[in-house]
Amino acid sequence: MDAREFQQIGHQVVDLLAEYFDHIEERPVFPDVEPQMLNELFAEPLPQAPSPAEKVLGELEEKLLPYCTHVGHPGYMGLITPSPNPVGVIADFICSALNQNIGAYTIGPAGVAMERRTVRWLTDLVGYGPEAGGNLTSGGMMANFIGLKLARDWASGDRAQQYGIHQPWAVYTSEERHVSVDKAVDAVGLGRTALRALPTDSEFRVRLDALESALAEDRRHGIRPMCIVGIFGTTNTGAVDSIRELRAIADREGMWLHADAAYGGGMLLSNESPMRDRGLELADSITIDPHKWFYAPLDAGAVLVKDERRLTASFGMKPSYLTDELDHAKERYQYYVHGFEQSRRFRGLKVWMSFKRYGARQIGEWVDNNVRQARHLYSLVATHPEFEAASPPPMSAICIRYRGADPDEAKSKELHAQVVRRVEQSGKFWISTTELKGKTWFRINPVNFRTRTEHMEQLLTLLEEECRSALQNVRLAGD
Repeated sequence: MDAREFQQIGHQVVDLLAEYFDHIEERPVFPDVEPQMLNELFAEPLPQAPSPAEKVLGELEEKLLPYCTHVGHPGYMGLITPSPNPVGVIADFICSALNQNIGAYTIGPAGVAMERRTVRWLTDLVGYGPEAGGNLTSGGMMANFIGLKLARDWASGDRAQQYGIHQPWAVYTSEERHVSVDKAVDAVGLGRTALRALPTDSEFRVRLDALESALAEDRRHGIRPMCIVGIFGTTNTGAVDSIRELRAIADREGMWLHADAAYGGGMLLSNESPMRDRGLELADSITIDPHKWFYAPLDAGAVLVKDERRLTASFGMKPSYLTDELDHAKERYQYYVHGFEQSRRFRGLKVWMSFKRYGARQIGEWVDNNVRQARHLYSLVATHPEFEAASPPPMSAICIRYRGADPDEAKSKELHAQVVRRVEQSGKFWISTTELKGKTWFRINPVNFRTRTEHMEQLLTLLEEECRSALQNVRLAGD
């Protein structure tokens, strides 16, 4: 492909995507297709001969676009995968063309500087000082893993990375944690039984009395407390743990405090309720995901550390084949020395361009719109005779459930699952179900700059219709 062909096909791609964005609301959110059909659609042997670029693009229009989940659709309110902002899409195009591996300075010097500045913006946003640092990661899963490894190494006096774990330790967090915390506790060598999943209060914040009881119980059995993971915006309801009180307990017990703000970090950009007074800056490390509520395209998570030197202490290894002999002044920042990944996609570009193009104030307005939408739905449900909400939404996540005939929980779970399937088939919305304190709920989370208030009203109307229909089916089946 020469430069002219690249230009021609590139223009076609841009035109295709511009048309896609312009008419995305006309598409069904979720495709009406079965896995077997998709598998058959792509069933072909490895191509041995080249094909014209136009033909390949044509196949994408035929086989890919019609069967995507359109997360940019205003009716997508499921998992926390927001609508990607258009300039972030362009940034990924540029990123792929330049193919800078910023794991090492010599493979992307300007990219390293740009990502360093992007991380600085994020550390400023959470309230950290000039000694802070961090890495952009693939997402919250990797960021929480790094946060737990930092905790392990700090708690062991930097011996664990050399000699491993030789005594029982424990990590304390909320029952409303993200599963990435469980995987991180496993991956850093503590074992899954080292996780203490603590009960929450009526607003789904971790109960401090339960934490104190768990600490006392572990001390009696010779188990050393290692880390508290506070949740700054739970996946289900957006609940925020009391970071200040967790900090006091962590200091008293000699523990690392990690805050998972993968979702809730977006509230720091809010113009109306930015949550900058909740003590997030007191955590030793923080997970935050620009590809969630900053509306950057996947993938762009981040782990931020109050003391950047902890990254080097935990990961600092320099193999001979990566030694930079020209860096006499030690000015060439090597991400592979100060983080887990060596090959690193240039994730900072999409975040940097997003902030430059839209500004924090505009992104904050999108966040505020999503919060208003969730609270509007809550106000509608609060006076509805057939629905109830789990809690007032502090962010954009809201859980509601149908209680029209108050069926037993097994039937309720079946009904909610059936309704979500019908909503999915409608093509108008995509939501999910979850469980809170033993009950099944619809989980609804607008994190989309295209969503409008009327979409929340339309969703509730659809849920009313489908829940009543599903309830009728349950009754008929029981007759």
